[in-house]
Amino acid sequence: MGKYVADFICHKQNLVIEVDGGQHSVTDKYDKQRTQWFESQGYTVLRFWNNEVLENTEGVLIAIANFLNDPLT
Repeated sequence: MGKYVADFICHKQNLVIEVDGGQHSVTDKYDKQRTQWFESQGYTVLRFWNNEVLENTEGVLIAIANFLNDPLT
């Protein structure tokens, strides 16, 4: 989207989901700029760690569903 690549994007819900691994500590400044750009386009960015997605998939899905059901929380 734009000059950025998102891990997952849902245009209908204006939602970007990012899955961060160990490289996140190296790309922190870039990630912040990318998040700010997505937000300036009207998108909400939800971030999860790789291990969260792999070890607590249900919890991640619940967090996404909670956002979709009540995006103001």
